[in-house]
Formats: sequence, C-alpha cells, structure tokens
Amino acid sequence: MGRQLVSLTLDRLADLPDPCRSCVFWEMDPVSGEEAVRSGQAALEKESWLSAVLLEWGSCGRVVLVDEEPVGFVLFAPSAYVPRSTAFPTSPVTPDAVQLITARLVPGFQGQGLGRVMVQTVAKDVLRRGFKAIEAFGDARWQGPGCLLPADHLLAVGFKTVRPHPRYPRLRLELRTTLSWKQDVEQALDKLLGVVQKEPALRPL
Repeated sequence: MGRQLVSLTLDRLADLPDPCRSCVFWEMDPVSGEEAVRSGQAALEKESWLSAVLLEWGSCGRVVLVDEEPVGFVLFAPSAYVPRSTAFPTSPVTPDAVQLITARLVPGFQGQGLGRVMVQTVAKDVLRRGFKAIEAFGDARWQGPGCLLPADHLLAVGFKTVRPHPRYPRLRLELRTTLSWKQDVEQALDKLLGVVQKEPALRPL
C-alpha cells in the first residue's frame, strides 16, 4: 500500500471529502460564512481563502493519498488566517503557535498510522517556520462529527489545556515534544483522527 502526504493546493481542493471542500466554518467569520452558504458562494469563498493563504503564508494543509487516492487531510494556519477563531471565548491563539484548524480521515482508514504521520508532518513543517506549538479549540461536549475535534482526544494525544472553558477549551501541543512521541501516543493520534470519521459529513456548531 503506497501512501504519501502532498501539499494542499487549489488543484487538490477537490480531493477533500464532501462537504469539507466547500465548508467555510473556519475560513470566514460567522456572519459572512452564513451568508456565503445561503448565497451558494461557499465553495468559491473556500477557494479564495486557500489561494490567499498559499500566496501570503505558504502551505496550510496536507492531503493523504493511499495508492494515489485521497483518504484524508489536515488543515492548519496562523490564527490571523482563521477568522472564526476570534469568535471563541478562549481566543486568541498564542502568537508563537499555529492553529490546527481541522483534520479528517475517511471511513476505513483509521488505525493505520495515518493520523500520526499527518500530525508529525504538520509539526515538522511548523517548526521549520519558527513556531513553537500547535493550538486547537476543542469541543468538551463532543457528540459527533463536526468542525471541531473532541477536547478529550486532543488531551489524550499530548495537548494541554491553556485556557479552560466548559465547552470550548483552547489546547496546546509543544512541538519539541511532538517529534518524540512514543507508540502509545501515536496510537492515540490514530484514534483521534479516526473517531471523527464515523460520519463523512461536517456539521456546523
């Protein structure tokens, strides 16, 4: 089984599972995002967002290919490029960190080490750019697939709570630690990215 991670580009946007390829939950502020969905412009706004981030900051995602077929992705960027992040009560993301926006593996590909490879690839990329950590907004009451990852699973893979909240804690993963994860944490990563793919669709909050 051949597997590789490739950079998310405009040409690769179609490789994201539906409806992730046109979801603008993170890429726009709540009001603008809702309007884009109502007007049928969400897919164009997603493409515009990706184009701007690629131009100004560089690669902001990876697509996982297994035997040349896309089976998952991870999206990340500084919070300045993630308008929705300011809407959370535990914002802002620390300046020395990049935000883990979202990640997904399609059904049937969890438990194969892909989650570990995805996050470690992001960690190495972010370290090379001079950042010290990855931060994410978790969902402490996670009940099913959505645009946020479950907080308890983020904690299980090494994230630490830096700003608590009953629903949306902000969590942080120090990158130096990430690159020396042991097997139990690597397996927990697979579980983290596997648990969110029970349903293929993303749901807004």
